[in-house]
Amino acid sequence: MRLLAAPLSAVVVWVTALAVVSGQSGAPPRQTRAAAPIPPVDAGLVKQYCATCHNERAKAGGLVLEPEGVNHVDTDPEIWETVVRKIKTGMMPPSGMPRPSRATLDAFAAGLEARLDRANPPGAHPDAPALHRLNRTEYANAIRDLLALDVDVKPLLPSDDSNEGFDNIAEALTVSPSLVQGYVAAAMKISRQAVGDRSASPVQITYSSPGQQRHDKHIEGLPLGTRGGLLITHHFPLDAEYEFSVGGGGGGGFAALGSLDFTIDGEPVTVRNPRGFRHTVSAGPHTIAVAIVDRQRGAGVDEGFADFRVDSTFTPPGGINAVTILGPFNPTGTGDTPSQKKVFICRPAAAAQEAPCARRIVSALARRAFRQPPTAADVETLMSFYREGREGADFETGIQHALARILVAPKFVFRIEEEPAGVAKGRTYAINDLALASRLSFFLWSSIPDDQLLDLAARGRLSNKAVLAQQVARMLKDPKSDALVRNFSGQWLYLRELANVQSEARTFDDNLRQSFRRETEMLFDSIVREDRPLTTLVDADYTFVDERLARHYGLANVHGSYFRRVTLPPDSPRRGLLGHGSILTVTSIANRTSPVMRGKWVLENLLGSPPPEPPPGVEVNLDEDPKAAKPTTLRQRLEMHRANPVCSSCHKIMDPMGFALENFDLVGAWRVKDGAFPIDATGQLADGTPLAGAADLRRSVLDRSDAFMTVAAEKLLIYALGRPLHTPDMSSVRDIVRAAARNDQRFSALVLGVVESPLFRLRTKKS
Repeated sequence: MRLLAAPLSAVVVWVTALAVVSGQSGAPPRQTRAAAPIPPVDAGLVKQYCATCHNERAKAGGLVLEPEGVNHVDTDPEIWETVVRKIKTGMMPPSGMPRPSRATLDAFAAGLEARLDRANPPGAHPDAPALHRLNRTEYANAIRDLLALDVDVKPLLPSDDSNEGFDNIAEALTVSPSLVQGYVAAAMKISRQAVGDRSASPVQITYSSPGQQRHDKHIEGLPLGTRGGLLITHHFPLDAEYEFSVGGGGGGGFAALGSLDFTIDGEPVTVRNPRGFRHTVSAGPHTIAVAIVDRQRGAGVDEGFADFRVDSTFTPPGGINAVTILGPFNPTGTGDTPSQKKVFICRPAAAAQEAPCARRIVSALARRAFRQPPTAADVETLMSFYREGREGADFETGIQHALARILVAPKFVFRIEEEPAGVAKGRTYAINDLALASRLSFFLWSSIPDDQLLDLAARGRLSNKAVLAQQVARMLKDPKSDALVRNFSGQWLYLRELANVQSEARTFDDNLRQSFRRETEMLFDSIVREDRPLTTLVDADYTFVDERLARHYGLANVHGSYFRRVTLPPDSPRRGLLGHGSILTVTSIANRTSPVMRGKWVLENLLGSPPPEPPPGVEVNLDEDPKAAKPTTLRQRLEMHRANPVCSSCHKIMDPMGFALENFDLVGAWRVKDGAFPIDATGQLADGTPLAGAADLRRSVLDRSDAFMTVAAEKLLIYALGRPLHTPDMSSVRDIVRAAARNDQRFSALVLGVVESPLFRLRTKKS
């Protein structure tokens, strides 16, 4: 095929030679809002409370603040943005120093913000990546929505680098010859799967259960009355026979464990020898469930509802650790798969109908893949690949060649936004509706726009404010917004780090790991679907658990392996993120809790005021010295660590927050002692607020909900734009937060604020 026959250097050319295509012109939307009066700022506060440390002589933190600077914040906005952040999170003036009232500080911060906003009004400096490659998640989702084909792209494409905590940041999504080669190989494989490859030879694929997964209990999604097992979705390339083998068992093999429950799409399959059997399967995706019928407890099907309650101390031996599929054998056809229905919108009945049908197919695919109507040149290029594939073969092979070309086209692999003609370098302009549709779909769905979004954009209606709001509401309700839940919350809240946790806690295994992540994702999902205030994350009066997680948390009357919503009383330590095992586990180390990591997580992700990294050469190992004369608590060791003046300033802020969470052990189980020592969860925040545990810390975060909403808006804006934020962008962040506050801080208001922001809808011509 020509796509692969060309030298790799020739393929790289389309990456390095990409140019933004001329398109529709557009004027930036005008800001018609009347200018608000600028509140006064008392420069005497700087002299009285700040200059003691931040003067030319002391230069605490390398910072010098001049009192008269409050009236000239435009000369050094980055410094004054830092001042605002420190004041609004209660970090300044520092603990132990004189400080004015909270109301005085809030008014001072508001005055600084007004001056900063006047110096850099929202949308004054819009920026957007010149070239934005799809990351692996976006590529896989685009394939799913374009071809109705779920593909695991991890073996096909290298992992993506992250920046600012997210893996969709354009500047981190670099391109290399090996990556381009990976895209070419992926396109060939995916196009064959979508169209149906009659020449497919037998290949072996193995699905393994996680190493720490327990097989003694029922797993949600598998049949009741079973234990352990695997639930997988496999794409079968052809109507054919396939050989299955199930790995695992115990000392006496599967026969000693009980019978095997093996189903395909819910239909039982008789398995005489689990180690190897053949079965005929039609082409396309099928769900395979494999588990062991649990006959050793004698509790019957009820075990599916009460697998921890009945004989909970019994641990049966062995389990299923892998399912291997080999095939196809003796194929009979390509079947009638969802992918084929998506691709073949027409079928030629005669040779004369082939070219018009092919043109219709490639035009429709290109429109969705390129996120815009294809040009005549685009279609002709694809038709040339169709004709080359068709020669000496059949119609389907020709389409497969054209589809492979679509999947390596720059307009598919990269997000390219057209620049309007006639706009001078350095001028700001509004992106066209088609670019807006792509920004919106990759933000909310991590995928390509659907037909409704493209149709509105093609007619120039998407930029209408009412239409845009309707589309945001529709897209948030769509199941595809699950990508926003998993990708955004998974990276903002560190949920992805759960996969890397290696804990020495006796109660920790992969089942609990998965339950931790699912609980937090379901909480975030409920906020999205029910359009709740985002502050619900901090103090939700409900959570989601199965029986295993409920037992871990000490919640009564929860039975069975399925997750359900439970109400939490006002005094429950499980209210909000600070009581979730996911957060508490990723902020611990392998053998103990880490107040430092937990305090740092709160500062970074809930208050938006991350502490600096420890200076080089500072000892950070807080493990107990085995040669010590007597045992010490972690708190005592941290207090000795803080005796170092270099460490004290940061630890005085972080540690009290971490100590407030010390009643949770390294995997989030509640405790009153750490070994032989009683837990001391008391402390004091930098602003003097006393803490006596997790509930006080939760209330203190809620008390500064504006800071929480600011960090949430910053994270969401970074994720939506695919770039880091800069100092001039903070006025847009404040606009988004204020708009959300007028709508009860609901999640939809925050999203709509991002989408309506000039940063999301404008860009600056750079060349």
